[in-house]
Amino acid sequence: MIKKRGLVSYILLSAITGGIYGLWRVHVLARDVNVMCEGDGKKTRGLLALFFLSLITFGIYFWVWLYNAGERLQDNGPRYGVTIKEGGSALLLWMLLGWIIIIGPYIGLHILFKNVNALADAYNGKLSGA
Repeated sequence: MIKKRGLVSYILLSAITGGIYGLWRVHVLARDVNVMCEGDGKKTRGLLALFFLSLITFGIYFWVWLYNAGERLQDNGPRYGVTIKEGGSALLLWMLLGWIIIIGPYIGLHILFKNVNALADAYNGKLSGA
């Protein structure tokens, strides 16, 4: 069963743990996406790859990872009967251009978590036979 997670808990627990929870959440998110989207021929890299590849590419890989995660969720939605409206492009727009209104990255994270939760609900329902 894939657990649902929200933005408020992400922000609060990341603040309390000095960002460690946020890193753990990225790791778990990548793992959950890989489980739910297994068989599509793609792989969402985990925290270590994200960290080191972002370091090597001066942060560019983070944006590639974010875009690919959003696209992968959107592409796999129909497998579970879920319509995911926002793909990788919407995530990038909120994360990059959203800095102008300061809360944009939080809206981008909310979209990412919402999409993972929607797919998780359908995935968990399929597991339970509902």
